[in-house]
Amino acid sequence: MYHVEVFTEIDAPPEVVWEVLLEFDAYPEWNPFIREIDGIPIEGERLRVRIEPPDSLGVTFRPTIVIAEKNRRLAWLGRPLVPFVFDGYHEFHLEPIDDGRTRLLQRETFRGALVPLLLDADRIERGFRTMNEALKERTERRVLASS
Repeated sequence: MYHVEVFTEIDAPPEVVWEVLLEFDAYPEWNPFIREIDGIPIEGERLRVRIEPPDSLGVTFRPTIVIAEKNRRLAWLGRPLVPFVFDGYHEFHLEPIDDGRTRLLQRETFRGALVPLLLDADRIERGFRTMNEALKERTERRVLASS
């Protein structure tokens, strides 16, 4: 099992971060890592997700939403046809912190026989960092615009 996780503090309440995170149609405008998500963020629903990690080819996959806890957590499980070959459990966790701010955790847990051969954790981590920073910027701009 391998974990990749990145924390980012955002000067906005979890409700606003959640709102931006779920605006899948806008991802191509601002998100450098997850370039596209089609689907509805409801537990049990399947999404179509396209990621483009830095310095690598993009990948499109069809994960299933396993957690959609409003303003707190969004998680999906992606796997090929055969389970435990290269499974990825992706999670966004929003934690309220002082003065209406949010600590965002983006984490992926990889499991399976091919993970040691196929996973480039450095690229995934860089992708998480660029996405978290872009999400921070977009969310904080929204808060400023509504002030």
